[in-house]
Amino acid sequence: MSVSPALRLRPLEIGDLLDETFRMYRRHFVLFAGISAILSIPSAAIIALVLGSFTSVLQQSNGAITDVSFLTPLLTAFAVGLVVSFLILPFTMGAVMYAACESALGRPVTAGGVFFGVLGRYFPLLGYWTLFLVALYVSLALCIVPVVLWIWIFVLWIVVTPAMFVENIGLGTAMGRSWRLVEGRWWRTFLILFLIVILWWVVQIALGAFLQLGQILLQLFVSPFIAAAIAAASGQIVGAVVNPLLQIAIVLLYFDLRVRKEGLDLFQMAYRLSAPPATP
Repeated sequence: MSVSPALRLRPLEIGDLLDETFRMYRRHFVLFAGISAILSIPSAAIIALVLGSFTSVLQQSNGAITDVSFLTPLLTAFAVGLVVSFLILPFTMGAVMYAACESALGRPVTAGGVFFGVLGRYFPLLGYWTLFLVALYVSLALCIVPVVLWIWIFVLWIVVTPAMFVENIGLGTAMGRSWRLVEGRWWRTFLILFLIVILWWVVQIALGAFLQLGQILLQLFVSPFIAAAIAAASGQIVGAVVNPLLQIAIVLLYFDLRVRKEGLDLFQMAYRLSAPPATP
């Protein structure tokens, strides 16, 4: 099995970071895109089920719904889908990051390795992302904490996941580690994340335009309601294929912060110089 070339550590400007992100994604496109697409199936199935069932009832009742008994199995399936999405949350948020970390370190990147790598950190990842997402949504809904404060905290914790994978540390240590790495470079980190999110959003829109065209063509064969449900579910999966761009960039941002604050590139150079020459 071949080993991926390790990331050449150096201070990355924004353009360099984006270029390295696309390069890594191209190198492992099938694996990264496949992981994201497979993990998006539960949410895509929920969307297709809800829209498909509801529009089917609308068609049968000519727009006037008098019997709501259909909601019971629909809500049950919806709840099951949410539970599944929750249980795979560590893989959804961590699988591509783990693969990117392994690629950056020059290690083999395989689907089995990614699965067991994330599984080994399953509960810390589940706890971190559950805590963060629940606290964020509750605070936004109840206006407990200003959005600006949550953005500030989110940026400080942005490299928690790659820190856990690369340094083999626990959740609490990784949160403190991320905080210290970003501290003093918050605005630069925020700007990089902002630009990456804009790029991610633009790509999402571009792919969404193709899906809209596909939905129009699909209406030639099925009803507009069913076509809309299929397009919405497909959009969820296709959109997931774009997500690795953001996740890979976060991993590269982690290494960049370590280079700038800890001279990690100097350690890599010293290791390479001290390593014995390869035998022919």
